Amino acid sequence: MENDFDELRKRMIKSAKEKIKMNYESEEYALIQAINAYNEALKSQNLFYERLTEWYGLYFPEVSVSSPKALASLALILNSDRSIGKEAIESAIGDAGKAESIARKLEGSIGRLMGEEERNVIIEYAKLLLDMSDSIEKLDAYISAAVGRLLPNTAYITEDKIAAELLSKAGSMERLATFPASTVQLLGAEKALFKHIKFGSKPPKYGVIFKLPEVTNARKDLKGRIARLYATKIAMALKADYYTKNFIAEKLKNDISNGIKRISSSPIKEKPKREQRMGQNQHRKFDGKKRFHGRR
Repeated sequence: MENDFDELRKRMIKSAKEKIKMNYESEEYALIQAINAYNEALKSQNLFYERLTEWYGLYFPEVSVSSPKALASLALILNSDRSIGKEAIESAIGDAGKAESIARKLEGSIGRLMGEEERNVIIEYAKLLLDMSDSIEKLDAYISAAVGRLLPNTAYITEDKIAAELLSKAGSMERLATFPASTVQLLGAEKALFKHIKFGSKPPKYGVIFKLPEVTNARKDLKGRIARLYATKIAMALKADYYTKNFIAEKLKNDISNGIKRISSSPIKEKPKREQRMGQNQHRKFDGKKRFHGRR
C-alpha cells in the first residue's frame, strides 16, 4: 500500500514538472518579465536623470537637455574649464542648433568650477545612466519583436507596450484570451476597483488602455465610451492571437476608427445646474410614508 502511494506521488510530481516545463516553453513568460523590467528600468532612468540634472546644474545651470541619454553623453565630455567645442557637443546630443546654444551658454556660465575628483564621480554616474538607457533600448526592441510574434492583432490596434502590459496583468496568454471586454477594459485599474468596492468611490473606467492616445486625448465625457470600444475590439484580437492565429486587425482597426468618429460626433451633455440637482434630490428624498430614497 505504501509503495503504491509513493509511486502515485512520484507520477504526480513528474506530471507537474512536465506541465510547468511545457508552460514555460512559451515566450509569453519571457515577454512578461521583459515588460516588467522595462517599466521598472524607465522609473529608475527617470530618477537617475533627475538626479544628474540637479547635480550637473551646480556646474552648468544654463544647460538644459530633455533626453536622459543626451544629458549623460554631455556629462561625459564637458569639463570644468568649459573649453569643449561645439562639434563635440553636437556629436554627443545629435542636434546642431542645440549644440551651438549650449556652447554659447558655457562661455559665460555662472556655475561653480568642477574639481577633478568631482568630475570623476559625476562621469561614473553619467555612465550608469548611459548604460541604463542602452539597456532600455534593447528591452524595447525585444518587446516589439516578441509582441509581434505573440500578439500581432492586439499590437496592431493598440501598440507594443500596451499589448505586453495587458499580458503581464493577466499572467498568461490563455487567461488573457478568455477575459470579456469589461475585464480587459479595467486591467491595470485593480487598485481603483478595490477602492470602489470597499469605500464606494467612483468606479474606474479604464486601466492600461488609458495610455492609448485616442483615450487620453478624448473629450472627458467620451473617454469611457472610447475605452469600452477599444476593449471590445481588443478582446476579439486577443482571441484571434491565441486561438485562430488569423490576422483580423485591419478590420478591427477600421471598426475602431469609425466608432471613434461616431462617438466624437456626440453632442456634449450639459450637467444640470446645482440648484436644479438639489431640488430633484430633495423631491426624491421623502415620499410621505417615512421611507427615504436616494442618498442619505
